[in-house]
Order: sequence, then C-alpha cells, then structure tokens
Amino acid sequence: MTDRSRDASTQTAGTPLPDHIRAFLDDERYATISTVDPDGGPRQAVVWYTLDGDEFVINSRVGRRWPTNLLRDPRIALAVVDTADGERWAGVAGRVRPITDRDTTQADIAGMARRYGAADPDEVRQSIADFESQDRISFRFRPTTVHDHLEDE
Repeated sequence: MTDRSRDASTQTAGTPLPDHIRAFLDDERYATISTVDPDGGPRQAVVWYTLDGDEFVINSRVGRRWPTNLLRDPRIALAVVDTADGERWAGVAGRVRPITDRDTTQADIAGMARRYGAADPDEVRQSIADFESQDRISFRFRPTTVHDHLEDE
C-alpha cells in the first residue's frame, strides 16, 4: 500500500469519483452514515446505497431519526468498509437533497432490494412488496470530500 492510498483525501466537488474508489463502491457493500441529531450529537446508521453516476442514493422509511436529521441538516458522512479486510475502506462527505416523489423513492428502494438481495429472487419480490406499502424518502448527494484507505488499483 502506498502512502498516498493510506487515508488519502480528495476534494471532489462536482468531479467524478476516482476509478479505484468507484470500483470499490460498486461492489455490494453496506454503508455507515453519520448525521447530526437536534442536540448536535452524531447519529449513525447502516444503510443500503447505490451510485447513480457520481451521486450516492440512500433511502429510508419516512419517520426514522436519520432521515429526519437530514431534512433538518443536510450534512452527511458515509463510510464503506471491506468486510473481508477491515483496513480497506472509503468515506465521503457531502450535502444531501431529499427526494419525496413516491414513484422515484419506490424505484430507488426496489433497485436497492434487487442489488442487495440478488441471490434470492423470491426474497427480492417480497421485499419490494413490503416497501410498496411504506412512505419512503430518498436522499441523493455528490461527495464534496472523498477519503480512502485502499490499495492503488
């Protein structure tokens, strides 16, 4: 691992993700997000995510704490770790924009269900059916900062 790849930080406002980070994030992994509670304290949650071009997409049922936090304060940090090697990870930070259009939020969560449940099509169908009865919200953001601890690829 080179010195550059250990805790490298890149400002990416409006620029594409570096190829080695995109390749890492394109694999099926979970993300841990951090938001800010009303008292200023941190709130973390583990979420599904997808990349749409250079934008991250996350989705939740309306009413949970972390989406409520993001509606009040759009700052987010997101970290993704390699479960096979916990020393390999990538993190991003940015400001989200909420998406409340039902067709869009349902399409977002259905896409994530297919991504994370692809090994079991019956489970995917059941998950999508369960999500259809829920009020969902999506958040999209382009990272303004990228940090990684990955080997050069």
